Amino acid sequence: MPPTAAGQLAVPNLHRAARIEDAVHSLVERRLRRTGWRTNIVAYAGYGAPGWARVMCRVLLGRPDTRQRGRLEKVRGWRSFTTLPAKHVTVTIEAGGVRHEATTDRSGFIDTLVEADLPPGWGAVRISLPEAEPVEAPVRILDPEVRFGILSDIDDTVMVTALPRPLLAAWNTFVLDEHARAAVPGMAVLYERLATAHPGAPVFYLSTGAWNVAPTLTRFLSRHLYPAGPLLLTDWGPTADRWFRSGREHKRVTLARLAKEFPDVKWLLVGDDGQHDPEIYREFAAAHPQNVAGVAIRRLSPAQSVLAGSLPAPAGQSASGPVGQRWLSAPDGAGLWKLLRDAGLV
Repeated sequence: MPPTAAGQLAVPNLHRAARIEDAVHSLVERRLRRTGWRTNIVAYAGYGAPGWARVMCRVLLGRPDTRQRGRLEKVRGWRSFTTLPAKHVTVTIEAGGVRHEATTDRSGFIDTLVEADLPPGWGAVRISLPEAEPVEAPVRILDPEVRFGILSDIDDTVMVTALPRPLLAAWNTFVLDEHARAAVPGMAVLYERLATAHPGAPVFYLSTGAWNVAPTLTRFLSRHLYPAGPLLLTDWGPTADRWFRSGREHKRVTLARLAKEFPDVKWLLVGDDGQHDPEIYREFAAAHPQNVAGVAIRRLSPAQSVLAGSLPAPAGQSASGPVGQRWLSAPDGAGLWKLLRDAGLV
């Protein structure tokens, strides 16, 4: 079982913004509970290997007549960010016939490793607490023989965004209906072909997006026929030590964690050249060359690059990385598939 796990210990010196947020939440929670609001559990897809599983969920307050009962209901825009977390609530996790307990953090999250004897493939763990409907969280268990995995960015890699990053969260979260979002051409077919060429290969989706939009992203990926896989997102709002989370740091930490948890897996890192993916992947490839099968960068058009906040690459220039590693760049999934095939990665 990997030695690292997300802790549930309280941080004694919270940032001022976090203390203000906690005070507001406590006041609102007391009033809502008096009006009959109760807790419900939102489960996220986890992952693991034989012997352990990473379980992720969130416990929220909701009206008794609109509790989600573990299903990913359609929630438009701003409503995803008006949830109220249930803090320091103890939940029971049943995995492989063994019961575990974990306590939610100040944002209502559970992110913990549990011992679990689950077979490779998709399985499930049961999450419950006395006053909420129990839910099942899907868990992808990697076979010990797996040596290849796909780790993909989301915005401008599988989902067309083409908006300046400062406006991205506001537009995608508060305005745009999820059915209006378009998939990047050819990327779903690319991932399906890669998964077929590498039986048992996991597909993980790593993004700086907030957990609040996980249900929306899950539906988007399913609707556009992307392979199912765990979402690795971030918390929303003030953190314990700063006003806002660091998206780049989230990606760096997650990549390093996966390298430690699955030291024998080589990842195909897929992203776009609109922001920081090449830089982050280059750093990871230099630090963990044994965990990188290759890097596939979706090349944005000049207009998309400007909107994404970066300068367009000169004509004919492709992504580059450490010597001896395969870095490929194309504008869509079909182009990347051809390059990956020619490079012997499929």
